[in-house]
Parts: sequence; structure tokens; C-alpha cells
Amino acid sequence: MPHSTAIANEREHLLGVYAQLGFSPVAGEGPYLIDATGRRVLDLYGGHAVAALGYDHPELGKALCDQWRQLPFQSNVVALEVRARAAQALVKFAPKPLTHAFFVNSGAAATEPALSLAFLATGRRHIVAVAHGCPGRSAAAAAACRAAFEMTIWCAAAAVTWGSSKRWYGFPAKPVDVTFVPRDDVDAALASCHEQTAAVIVEPIQGVAGAYDLSIDFLQALAESAKRAGAMLIADEVQSGMGRSGTPMAFEHAQLRPNIVTLAKSLGGGFPCGALLTTSGIADYCQTGDLGTTFGGGPMSCAAMSSVIQAIENEGLVANAAARETQVREQCITGPVTGVQGRGMLLGLKTQPPARVVRDALLDQDILTGTSADPNVLRLLPPLNTTEAAIEQLAAALQGIGSEISV
Repeated sequence: MPHSTAIANEREHLLGVYAQLGFSPVAGEGPYLIDATGRRVLDLYGGHAVAALGYDHPELGKALCDQWRQLPFQSNVVALEVRARAAQALVKFAPKPLTHAFFVNSGAAATEPALSLAFLATGRRHIVAVAHGCPGRSAAAAAACRAAFEMTIWCAAAAVTWGSSKRWYGFPAKPVDVTFVPRDDVDAALASCHEQTAAVIVEPIQGVAGAYDLSIDFLQALAESAKRAGAMLIADEVQSGMGRSGTPMAFEHAQLRPNIVTLAKSLGGGFPCGALLTTSGIADYCQTGDLGTTFGGGPMSCAAMSSVIQAIENEGLVANAAARETQVREQCITGPVTGVQGRGMLLGLKTQPPARVVRDALLDQDILTGTSADPNVLRLLPPLNTTEAAIEQLAAALQGIGSEISV
């Protein structure tokens, strides 16, 4: 099906809220997306960091098929062995002292209970967030969302400007009190929390902002401020977690010990799921009915999570993410790329022409990448099993594009 036909078919009955590229895949194989004509495109964007294992991974496919035949769904009203196995695998994968999991079905759906748990544990209502961060589009999550640079839409609790109107993701008011700290401002971080602060929420690597890795000093200052005030430290690992940063969780680079961690994206390898992790001390505040979800922790998502974790461990994908980062830094500062930020397989390529121009030029060469809130940062969020050959292909394409491409 031609791309123009695919777009027309989508827009007939779907809200037109997405800008879409000139490529319409119908299948995937390994690191490639394939359209109806047989065109194969190397996917270095991974569906916003979701395709952790690429496409048609045999063990993940088998796990989902087997679980579908055995029991496709049951809610949390009954105990399930597959859910218990997923929780055990995830807690084992994560750093100590994270010992308890709560399963949901997206990143925003993990942020909401993370904040709820912080309010519950502290009895407070103020949160601290970092400028340029974006932990989700649901009500409380969006209140802590202040995405980077001058976009058409600002994800800001301070108001979203579109033309002459002001919006905040469509919500009429903020549900919580939020203070935004300028990123990498250590002094502001140290002074950010007070006696009414329930939580500090931070992405160690800001994904939407262009894979911007916050400084270790800044992250440690936030953690110190939270600890002094008795506030919860929430690490938003929705994009950066599950080995993507070259460690199991990105907060490990700064040697943090968060009270709560949120996960999604790569966690299910393409199957919608998310999770909240916390410590036994925080878990003690929860009573029956304090948190809830219908689809979170369903059998299919739990089978997917267990399979993805097993593949990450068995195939050495955390180390591979770190190795591919090194390769990108060595080979891909060429042509329109002037620098690299981020960690592991969550990277931002700084471009001299606008990133969207570089993205389009790469897509013409059958390589899919993504843009970000920074108009001069191209985002790479490829599968964790991305090969050395794939990065070499990217480097060659960038060199071939050169820096003199038309805007």
C-alpha cells in the first residue's frame, strides 16, 4: 500500500494528532522494517525505544504465543504464577534495594502511581521536577512535564502555548504543586526540596529533550536535597531503563538509590506494559485498594517482560548497548553530526542543519531515526541488540550526506 494511501486510511477515522513520516511498514525482521513493496529500512529509532529486541525475536514470539494459548488475560483479582515470575525477574534485574513491583500498561501509567505513592508515604503534595523533562501525558505526569526548547507544543505545567491559546495537555488546571529546577544547576538542585516536598522526579537521561544526560553532580544534588527533606526520589527510567543506558538502570551511572523507579518502553519488547519498582519500606505504606489497574500485570504482558529480561541477560545486551555507544562516538561524528550526547543506546546526535533534515535524508537512505524537542538533536533509540554493522551503516550514510544539505 502506498504511503499516501496508508495516511489517508488512518485519517479517515483516527484523530489527526501525529506527524507521520513517508514510510509505512507492514512487517519487521531483526533490525529492519519492511513495507508492502519489500523496501527494508534499518530501524534505529525502535518505536520510541520500545523495540528492545528488534522484530520477530524467536523467544519473545514464542513466549507470547504460548501464553495466548494458555491464558490470554485475567485481572489482578486473581493471583497468577506468570505475574509472580515477571516480578521476580524484574526485581532481580534491578539494583538493590528495589524489592517490590507494581505492573501497569504504559510509562505515564507508571508515573501516576509513583507520585501517588510518594504523596501517600509523605502526606505532602509538592513535587520537584527538572526543566526539559517529560514523564508522561496523563494529569499528574504532565504536571511534572516541561519539555525542552521552543516547540510548537510545550509540555509544561506553566501552560502550553499554541497560537494565542494556553493549554496544559488539554487539562484545565494542575493537580499538584510543582517546582521546576534548571537542569544541571547544582545549587538549585540542593535548594529544591522543603518540608512540603513529597517527591523529586527526574529522568537521568532526558529522552524527549534529545537524550540529554544530566550531570552526575546534578543528579546527586537532587538526591541529597530529597533525602534531607524526607522526600521520595523517583527515577523516571521509562526510556533509559532496562539496560538501554549501558547499565541495567541509568541512575546507576550516578550511584543513586531511588525510592521509586518507573519503567516502560523496552520492558515488553513491543507488548504494551510498564512497571513501578520500590523498596520494602515504601511498599509498607500500601494497603489494599491504594493503587489499581485493569490491564497492568496481565498474563501476556508478564510473559513479554520475563522473555525480554531473559534475552537481555542471556544475550549480553547491556554490555552491547555500551559498546555500540562507544562505536557511535568514534564513527558517527561526521557529515552533519557535530557531537553526541546521552548514554548506551539512548543517544542524541547534535546536527548542524536541523535534525529533521538529517532524519529525512537518512530515511531516503533506508535508515529510520527520530527527532527530539531540540531542533538540532537527532535521537537514536535502536534495539538493544543493534549490531556493529548497523552503526557502520549509519556512519557511512552520515558521511555520504555531508554537512551541506538543504533545509
